[in-house]
Amino acid sequence: MLPIYGADIVQNLPQSIDATTALLASEGYVADRALSTLTFLSLTLNRPIFLEGEAGVGKTELAKVIAQGLGRDLIRLQCYEGLDASSSVYEWNFASQMLAMRNGAEQSDLYSEKYLIKRALLQAVEPHASGAPVLLIDEIDRTDAPFEAFLLEALSDFQVTVPELGVIKAPEPPIVILTSNRTREVHDALKRRCLYHWVDYPGFEREMEILRARLPEVNDHLSREVVSFIQRLREEELFKRPGLAETLDWAKCLVALDVVALSPDVITDTIGAVLKYQDDIAKITGGPATRILEQIRQDMQAL
Repeated sequence: MLPIYGADIVQNLPQSIDATTALLASEGYVADRALSTLTFLSLTLNRPIFLEGEAGVGKTELAKVIAQGLGRDLIRLQCYEGLDASSSVYEWNFASQMLAMRNGAEQSDLYSEKYLIKRALLQAVEPHASGAPVLLIDEIDRTDAPFEAFLLEALSDFQVTVPELGVIKAPEPPIVILTSNRTREVHDALKRRCLYHWVDYPGFEREMEILRARLPEVNDHLSREVVSFIQRLREEELFKRPGLAETLDWAKCLVALDVVALSPDVITDTIGAVLKYQDDIAKITGGPATRILEQIRQDMQAL
């Protein structure tokens, strides 16, 4: 199992769930009570967080705001099919090594830190002036079982091995956040060592709160129309439902165009900020978009 470290080894951590909520809110991240509790426990016990959910619901953003809020370095390991242990830890700069050999460098000097390219996992276990970094392992579901097994071992001891240099162990365990879009199931052994949270699409009031926090320049009427429209879109049979990221992107686009209220033409012109597949766009633009907009306005008038 992962070792559990006391909170006293890390400075400036929030001392309560409410303080954690406030820390996230100070960076514009509106978390529900469950996620704030999980984040507090992760920081206090130094247990990795495993966040699962649809793309664009704020999983990656949590790691960013924790790093910003605590003043820590953010190290991101973007996962992809074929990612292996060596490319996530280190590589040797062969071009520089070959050049050094031509210039008469000794063989023993070629495998020193001077020629070492440090990748995410090695960076995460090195000392950092600001304290333990935040290690974001993004979209772990894109990798395969062998990499999961390697990662499990690396996170168990918070150390990595460079054969030519030896074992490098973190002086202070990093704050680890793993995310998954659930394109496949991640092995239970990895999940068991983490605090798990499913990040769902936000409800209307929470999405409004997030939009106000992140984009206070959007007027209240337009904010309500945007969030209501996005909420209705998620009820449609779409190939890819819009996430919170699309809500914020759309609102930014509308502000840039000086839009103060939605209209069928505005929706048609800007729908590419919300829907990312042509079949979904074709299904919504025109009559369906007008219908949804009319329903939204009827509901707003009824309030």
